[in-house]
Parts: sequence; C-alpha cells; structure tokens
Amino acid sequence: MSPNLQLPAFLQQGAGTTAVFMLHGVGGGKEAWLECLPEVARSGYQAIAWDMPGYGASPLIDPYTNSGLARSLEHLIDHIGAHRNILLGHSMGGMVAQEAVALFPDKIHGLVLSGTSAAFGKPGGDWQQRFLNSRFAPLDAGLGMAGLARTLVRGMVAPDAGEQAVHAAERLMARVPESSYRAALSAIVSFSRVDNLSNIRVPALCIAGEHDQNATPAVMEKMAARIPGAQYVCLNNAGHLANMERPDAFNAVVLEFLKQHFSG
Repeated sequence: MSPNLQLPAFLQQGAGTTAVFMLHGVGGGKEAWLECLPEVARSGYQAIAWDMPGYGASPLIDPYTNSGLARSLEHLIDHIGAHRNILLGHSMGGMVAQEAVALFPDKIHGLVLSGTSAAFGKPGGDWQQRFLNSRFAPLDAGLGMAGLARTLVRGMVAPDAGEQAVHAAERLMARVPESSYRAALSAIVSFSRVDNLSNIRVPALCIAGEHDQNATPAVMEKMAARIPGAQYVCLNNAGHLANMERPDAFNAVVLEFLKQHFSG
C-alpha cells in the first residue's frame, strides 16, 4: 500500500469488534447507505459507509484502477482497526470488495455482494467500448450528471419503485463529479475476478433484485454458486438499487447473515 494514499471520507455509526464497510456503486456515494447504517449499528456492529475515491469529500486517485480503489479501502480498514471486517458492496462497490478479498484476503472476514458481478461485460473489449460510448455520449453532448441521472435511474429500479427512493438516487448520481464518473466507468470495464471466486474462504452472501437488469438474478445466482458455501437471496419487487428501493427487506437479509456468522 502506498504511504502517500489519502484516507477516504466516510460516515461511521455504532461500535463493536466487527466493522461493516458499505461500498456504493458508480452513481452513488456514502449517502446511499443512510437507511442501512443505523440498522447495522443498532445491531451491535460498527457501520461505515465510504465515499469511493473521487466521490464526495474523498480525493481522486491517479491512476484510477480497480487495484487502486481496493488499496484505498485497505487504508480505511487499517484506519478503523476493527477485529473483523465485513465488506458490503453494491454494484461497483461489490467489484471493489471482490478486488479487496483477492489482494488482501487476510483482512476480510465476510462478504455481502449486492447487484454486482465477478466480471464486467464480455471478453474481447468491443462490448465494453460500446458501453462506455453509450454512457459518455450524453455527457459529451452536455447533458451533465443531473440529466444523465434522470435518464438512467428510472431504468435501474423496479417498475413500482417508490418516488422517494427514485428521487434520492437521482440526486445522489447528480452530485457525482463528471470526471469521477468517467474514471470509475473506465476502471470497471476491465474488472474480472471470476477466477478468484473459488478461492474465497469467508462467509458470503449474494443479494439480487428481481428486476435488476444490470446484474440479473441469474448472474448473481451463478456467482454465488462459484463461491464455496455462499448464500443467495433474491429480493422480490426490487431492481438494481435494492438497498435504496426496499431498505427494510434488504437490511433484514443483511442482518440475518451478520448475526448468523458474526454475532458476539
């Protein structure tokens, strides 16, 4: 880990020997976990939600890579100094979690992966480039992050998602600096940790949303099957942003897993 790595910004609630690190997606921020933080803290855990580098008050890293993001997380883990560290990663945050458990497995004691996958896109790179072009085109045309959020978020959530959750997700994405959004997407298109799934030796939970088109239930279930002993849960009436769309159901599943494996 680089000695010059700066500590990312984070929210922290609760106490205890086990810390749960909440890692948001590419269009999020630490506020994506406002419904989860207090519930985890009240259950006897340290609840920590970070701003990924380049988000919120966290400084951008250069180069902006998957390994660099994992090392930034490692810096935060070392700073908190808990006895046990659980990573709760959504979407890109789930990829950062997988990168972390591959690079420094001795520091990770549990994984909760939500709406994510073990690799991005398809082999060869053509699909990834088309994806980047499609996501960057509205920004290149001057739409801005607020306009991009209005076009993307509705397609990420379940058909009957509540307006409050939708608007919260739109506001969160609108606040992401365009430079950070571009850097994050450029990083994850090269992400692949499929080969490491069978090496994961900590309790793991994979959570899918019934209507998630970004990381479909089939993708999540297949990933869970490749992690030894992993649990798989699909939340009904939830899309890609399950932790914001259906926080009560999401939190209940997470807390059941935590209490099963990390009580006391």
